[in-house]
Amino acid sequence: MTDSLLFTPLTLRQLTLRNRIVVSPMCQYSSVDGVVQPWHVMHLGGFAKSNPGLVIMEATAVSSEGRISPLCAGIWGDRHEEALTRMVANIRTFSDTPLGIQLAHAGRKASTRKLWADRRASGPLTPEQGAWPVVGPSASAYDEGWPAPEALDMAGLESIKAEWVAAARRADRSGFGLIEIHAAHGYLLSSFFSPLANHRGDQYGGDLEGRMRFPLEVVAAVRESWPEHKPLGIRINGSDWVDGGTDLDDAVVFAHRLKAAGVDYIVTSAGNVAPGMKLPPLEPGYMAHFARRVKAETGITTIAVGLVVDPNFAESLIRDGASDLVAVGRAFLDDPNWTYHAAQVLNAKHQHERAYNYIKPRGWPGYQIARGNQYATEI
Repeated sequence: MTDSLLFTPLTLRQLTLRNRIVVSPMCQYSSVDGVVQPWHVMHLGGFAKSNPGLVIMEATAVSSEGRISPLCAGIWGDRHEEALTRMVANIRTFSDTPLGIQLAHAGRKASTRKLWADRRASGPLTPEQGAWPVVGPSASAYDEGWPAPEALDMAGLESIKAEWVAAARRADRSGFGLIEIHAAHGYLLSSFFSPLANHRGDQYGGDLEGRMRFPLEVVAAVRESWPEHKPLGIRINGSDWVDGGTDLDDAVVFAHRLKAAGVDYIVTSAGNVAPGMKLPPLEPGYMAHFARRVKAETGITTIAVGLVVDPNFAESLIRDGASDLVAVGRAFLDDPNWTYHAAQVLNAKHQHERAYNYIKPRGWPGYQIARGNQYATEI
């Protein structure tokens, strides 16, 4: 066996992850009125059975109005909590892999059509399709043809903070061991942070200090309502990738404040705040430099994202100090046993689920079929 760092444990508060592999939250557009379905047990459980360090459930709305689309998951009512509790309990019958949940409010990007229908037709719902009013820091629409959000007043801000608190308490009762706050990609908290969406003239707008204020208030409220022994993470933008938007310097300042507020790790993503993004070349680890700098300048635990597919590359991100963990998304959709196969590629020790103990070790004839950077098991 090798001394793979990807397959070493990491502890966040009282939660120990068996390795540094995190399954990213990925929207499934498969809920009914925000209530998760049997699909979610299969989807998340399929990842959990291969024993990654952590599986994080998709962006789950703290309110009905905070959903991205009508098919997105929610956690605002008793029936949502009951369904999530059943889901967690079902997965727990066969896996002890830690389960987290990403809490979110879509803000001015809410009330959209499901993305899998037709990407050319993706965008806001029409009134005939059941559109609902959207909110944001300012009455500034996401893009041409999108509805102008209602600019939140003080009562609205307090109401939304209360929704985050209630969602955190429901997540705890449902059995989740970790919360990740979604403050990236132009959703509500991200839009407060970005000058591209936040044009307020009060204490919640203006300079960086003002634009950080509401996201930091939400983080503080969630941290206070979330058990002390359970970790709290957050996803932020390392850059908006639009001229005049936030950049990595802003993200580092934000990260310092988030750490002081009790955040245990930061995922550094980017973009999707406004149209006109100037994307870098989409190559493996194209956003890893965000995590590297945030980690170096703040000392907080970081998770690198961005086309992490190859196990050797994931190992290199940990080994050279770019991040403490790696988030893998599409590769797990392609291969739910990515953790097993990464361990085989890296010759690292990794425990199979009992039902899979018949899997032959790497090197047996006919075992491995190469598919570029992906691997499949031939039984």
